[in-house]
Amino acid sequence: MSFFKKIFSSEKKETLDKGLEKSKSSFLSKLGKAVAGKSKVDDEVLDNLEEVLVTSDVGVNTTLKVIERIEARVSKDKYLGTEELNLILREEIAGLLSETNSGEEKEFVIPANKKPYVLMVVGVNGVGKTTTIGKLAYQFKKQGKKVVLGAADTFRAAAIDQLQVWADRVEVPIVKQQMGSDPASVAFDTLKSAVNQDADVVIIDTAGRLHNKINLMNELTKVKRVMQKVVGDAPHDVLLVLDGSTGQNAFEQAKQFTKATEVTSLAVTKLDGTAKGGVVIGISDEFKIPVKYIGVGEGIEDLQVFNKYEFVDSFFKQ
Repeated sequence: MSFFKKIFSSEKKETLDKGLEKSKSSFLSKLGKAVAGKSKVDDEVLDNLEEVLVTSDVGVNTTLKVIERIEARVSKDKYLGTEELNLILREEIAGLLSETNSGEEKEFVIPANKKPYVLMVVGVNGVGKTTTIGKLAYQFKKQGKKVVLGAADTFRAAAIDQLQVWADRVEVPIVKQQMGSDPASVAFDTLKSAVNQDADVVIIDTAGRLHNKINLMNELTKVKRVMQKVVGDAPHDVLLVLDGSTGQNAFEQAKQFTKATEVTSLAVTKLDGTAKGGVVIGISDEFKIPVKYIGVGEGIEDLQVFNKYEFVDSFFKQ
């Protein structure tokens, strides 16, 4: 496939390669064992491959789809060699990701016809939600956009404090109230402030409590409803942040949040410290929600726009 021959932006690609090193090494090591002593792709290789994908956190349903696709290619070409398996996997997984992730995005962009562009961020505590918001604010500001943050996670004082730290670091305004305040009230004030300042982007942090899904659902619904009193079609994006290092637990969180609210995009963080990078493939396919951003390091520049071709290239790089 020609798209794997593209020259990717070198600095960003190096960061991505490094960030996915543990996932890639683990996967290729397992793949090597799966095809050891085999010259062609047969039933035994496919069985072994199935196990490799599942244990790489790709997820059972997505794994079965990939295996079916490869089986179809094997039935057409009875002498498909194991040395071609890596390329075939690249092609089939990129094809699978294409069903949800449409473009070849490389930059942090927002629609020109939405001002302010309202981004509501959801996710449980500890997944890197506040850090993701800070890094997004940095990227949008770097493009010359005027950004306003809203601290609507009022359940924890630490959440408000952490967002303030990022607001100070990136030098963007933040709207906040006391801990325990009504999150919808904070969201309302944030949008009012953003409109008054003629801001381009508003990023609203929200609480990440899953112990009572009904309360979470009601709270997020109320936040949306109140925001729409200021900006009629807000929020324009509901971004769910997931910790890639938690593997299958990230699937469960995605399941709970998609039941609680309409999630329109995903950010998968902490991929640099884990061998569970396959979770990006599985979650994107399973929930049919595009992965918009991935976190591949702790640096402020290490939040990247997800590009399926670059990701697959790094994941399978030999």
